[in-house]
Amino acid sequence: MPLLQGKRIGVVANLTSVIFKNEAQTTYTHLVDSLLALQMDLRKVFSPEHGFRGNVDAGEFVESGKDTKTGLPIVSLYGKNKKASKESLKDIDIMIFDIQDVGVRFYTYISTLHYMMESCAEANIPLLILDRPNPNGHYVDGPTLEPENKSFLGMHPIPLVHGLTIGEFAQMLNGEKWLENQAQCNITVIPAKNYTHNKFYQVPIRPSPNLPNDQAIKLYPSLGLFEGTNINAGRGTKFQFQRYGAPFLDKNVFLFTYTPKESFGAKNPKHKEVLCYGEDLKNDSLYAEVSLKWLIKVYNHATDKSKVFNTENFTKHAGTDKLQKQIEAGLSEADIKATWQKDLEAFKKLRAKYLIYN
Repeated sequence: MPLLQGKRIGVVANLTSVIFKNEAQTTYTHLVDSLLALQMDLRKVFSPEHGFRGNVDAGEFVESGKDTKTGLPIVSLYGKNKKASKESLKDIDIMIFDIQDVGVRFYTYISTLHYMMESCAEANIPLLILDRPNPNGHYVDGPTLEPENKSFLGMHPIPLVHGLTIGEFAQMLNGEKWLENQAQCNITVIPAKNYTHNKFYQVPIRPSPNLPNDQAIKLYPSLGLFEGTNINAGRGTKFQFQRYGAPFLDKNVFLFTYTPKESFGAKNPKHKEVLCYGEDLKNDSLYAEVSLKWLIKVYNHATDKSKVFNTENFTKHAGTDKLQKQIEAGLSEADIKATWQKDLEAFKKLRAKYLIYN
């Protein structure tokens, strides 16, 4: 509170930006409502992918406008401009960043963090980060992004699962000089109490429309790779990122079936209203790794292999064009993972410099 007193405040927030009122994390107020109740001078809300209230589909344009509840102006950071303009920051003295992340490179909130740090550095505005635990913070895994495959789905040379909180990641962005023109953002991280990286954190509020529970968050690093293919990863069902399927998978191998339909968080899911053959993973016990077994199985048992990959999009999700080539060449999961190890070891050493939590 002393850092905010007498300041004109901007907030980067979404539906997870809440203050819990009880131990069970069932009662809470939104950060925006709390700041207004405390008579802080909150000027505007900056909204990431999925919108401020979290009701927008993945990849769907987020509108700027007004919050119907508070009347505050909302500035979209997921539309024409993914970076806050100088104009939008001119009446701001301090910016707060408070979003629940899930620790996966293609989950776009770390790209939003990057751009907000750049904007704040350019406008000489301090950034206050209210840190939150990372539910996938207990491991580091996956292919490392190659700079030529940089996009909003991955802007940094980091593994698919990076094992950092938002606060730690912000320290890395500054420390490695990854912001444009090697800019340095004036950041203050308010750490989470009692969190360690070897604790599995249960997320009390779904962090985006298609991550409804802990199982989806656990499987997301592995099944999220299907976003760069023509395989449906449960969008259009109540079990997003807990199943996968497509109409062109061999029905003698894939005995589980479902039909994606228009639903919350998925207006146009892949293979909408078409019967998909696949696998149900809602009870799978995957823990602390990126698994390629489902991707390899899909490729090996597709009735038409040319339908599996959406190459450019898959490369953006994987961060490398090697993974698709390795799967198409018939490499085993163990052989592919062996090619990640050198980069993973180098990143773990780098990561150690920026850890706030054990």
